[in-house]
Amino acid sequence: MPLLGGVRPPIAALLSALLAVAAFTALGLGTVHEQDVPQALRDAERQIAEDAADSVVTSINARATAVRRAAASEAPAGSSTPVALLRSLLPTGHPAGGGALLDPRTGRPLAASGETVPLAGVDVAALVRPGTANIAPRLVLSGRGEPRLLLFARVAVPAPGTKQDENHDQAGDLRGDQDAEERELLLVVSEKVADPAVYGDGRTGQLVDRNGKVLATAATTGTAPAPRTDHRALPAAAANAANAGLHTGDVSGSVLGDGHDGLRRVTGWASVAAAGGKGDTSGLGLTVLTARDVPPAKEGADHTWFALVAAGALVVIAVLVTLVLWGRMQRTLLRLHLSAARLARAVAEIPGDRGELARPVSVGAFGEPGRVGRALESIRRQLLGETGPEPVRPVRRRPGVRALVLVCALVIAAWGIPLLFLLNRVPAAKAVPAAAVADQQARTEAAADRVRRSLGRSCTDLAASASALSGAPRERATEVLRREQADHPTFRSLYVLDRTGAIVLRVGKQPVRTLDHAPTGDGITQVNTSGTIPAIAAYAQIPAARKARNAKDAVPAGAVVVAEIGVNALNSLVARQGLGSVWLTDERHRVLAASVGFQAFQALPHRGLTRLVARTEAAPGSAGSPASAVLHAGTALGEGPSVAAAAPLAQKGPVAGLGWRVVSAEPAAALKLAAYQLQARTMLAGLLALSVGVACLSWLHIVVVRPLRAVTGCAERLAGGDRRTVLYPVHHDECGSVTRSLELLRQALVERDRGGGRAHVASVPAPSFQSGGPPQQ
Repeated sequence: MPLLGGVRPPIAALLSALLAVAAFTALGLGTVHEQDVPQALRDAERQIAEDAADSVVTSINARATAVRRAAASEAPAGSSTPVALLRSLLPTGHPAGGGALLDPRTGRPLAASGETVPLAGVDVAALVRPGTANIAPRLVLSGRGEPRLLLFARVAVPAPGTKQDENHDQAGDLRGDQDAEERELLLVVSEKVADPAVYGDGRTGQLVDRNGKVLATAATTGTAPAPRTDHRALPAAAANAANAGLHTGDVSGSVLGDGHDGLRRVTGWASVAAAGGKGDTSGLGLTVLTARDVPPAKEGADHTWFALVAAGALVVIAVLVTLVLWGRMQRTLLRLHLSAARLARAVAEIPGDRGELARPVSVGAFGEPGRVGRALESIRRQLLGETGPEPVRPVRRRPGVRALVLVCALVIAAWGIPLLFLLNRVPAAKAVPAAAVADQQARTEAAADRVRRSLGRSCTDLAASASALSGAPRERATEVLRREQADHPTFRSLYVLDRTGAIVLRVGKQPVRTLDHAPTGDGITQVNTSGTIPAIAAYAQIPAARKARNAKDAVPAGAVVVAEIGVNALNSLVARQGLGSVWLTDERHRVLAASVGFQAFQALPHRGLTRLVARTEAAPGSAGSPASAVLHAGTALGEGPSVAAAAPLAQKGPVAGLGWRVVSAEPAAALKLAAYQLQARTMLAGLLALSVGVACLSWLHIVVVRPLRAVTGCAERLAGGDRRTVLYPVHHDECGSVTRSLELLRQALVERDRGGGRAHVASVPAPSFQSGGPPQQ
């Protein structure tokens, strides 16, 4: 019967797996090369370009929304003429530009303000055709060739009940036909294209159109990158890649330039349009480019020699372990299988033929195979009548096959453990270049600016709503608050406080905690300093109404409208891909929001982060300056080093006096640096070697060592005179074959003892292999 499984498959699998790990070690470690500009810097520049593009998207969306909100607001009294209406509709504090009020049917301007609005090539009738929702902004050129951003909004003007003549209508009166309920006009606002927001010393940012023309340029402090010969070709190439990437989802990237004056330029680009093709910026075809010159890294050591030495050592270990297991276990076990089978065939031959029984059993000298061999030799002599039952006692107790397997495991561990814990470890201060630390700080500043812009926009929009609430009845005030909450999903709750601090009107969810008294002016405040949820609110004073419509039902004078900002909204603002863990802290360095799980008002997870935040503080009355550092083992992100940065939230605006900070920490191992790639692959090679060694040797222990130890006990008991214990062969392998032969020998011994003569078991059937129960007799 052929043998299935047994000792050979685990040993062959161990050899093959260790050789595969050796090949991975040679290829994986040998292909890691030091680059003059690490991939981490190129990825960081791409992410910085994405942050700048996100700021452009946020700015354009906010300005377009402000124009639409102004157009949808109730026209103030005295704005019956187009000029007065246009003056009331232009957003407060909008950038230098112009505005126009158009008749959508004819495209004729009814009123204009500021510089001439460039409408050449704009089909007004197509913009306001029925079925279209919000009109997306357009990018055009002014008469002097300067880029301008056109923002559109529909304006519904109620029509009076009297009809005016044609001449009066052409003169600019807004009154229409007698049977019309309202007349729709088109508001167009022309604004300059804003510069992209970039951070980090020596970095420039450019906003280019779909043709590669630079529309706006921004530069940070420090030495800006000098112009190169590719200053025209690169924006065009980036714009083409961004426009093509809208269909594939690849809307950002980075480019490494040639060396110049001992520096290499790293350029990142990102599309302003969303990949889904939706939003106000999707049709503009804008792309943001950021660039920075970095010093090339020093040429590092070549790791090929280390990879070859490590792989060669593992090959030697694999061969030695295989030879030991083959010589001490596989070959001896196969010899036992043949010897036991020979004795079993001998007891089943014709009586009188002692040829096979006369040949002694080859006794091994190692562990359990030697003990089984000595037991078989004793059973052979008993069958010949040369001796009686006698316990087989080893001459000297020696290590067995279990110890052999353990030694093989230790030899493999001696190769894998140093790779897993010791070799190719580089101090974080040397492994992380200064440019990567500066990029972490720049991105943290961008995150702080993103939070500042959002909170500032909340204050501005809330102030506009406060003006709409002035003297409004409660029904109208409730409608204004609901519309404000719909336009700002960040607002959990909106409520109005009177002078005593009592809530007189509320929409949305129940506030976490309300203000104790009605504040004056506009701003952002932190309502609580303890609890399970941070309460942050924007507030705006409702101006006194000149003439209340209904004194009993109107919003009381001196009231304040308050908007509670949800923590989830702040969490989404600070979260950014590639920035690691980000926290928003108050003036006491306690966490208000984070991109990771946190408990409200808890301290920062590591003292190194707290010390870093303390470095950003400055003299009283100033916001301080950003700071960055490499934190060593024991940071909040694990036991490895991290690149951390902290930045004040704002130096001006409604949140300047809060003392908030944005703190970030990225594990250094997550950066694409050659030192950490080599460390990760070295650890992986050691882990693979330990894993395959443990797996294959455990397999060998289960299918060979344990059954062999059980067979050894059975053989020694049978040689010692135990004739009543029936032996059950379970597996079709070497141990199962030896067990089957022992059972045949036991039956022969029982037959001999019963008949008082030489064994003759030709008529005794052999036991069948089965998983349980006695053999078939």
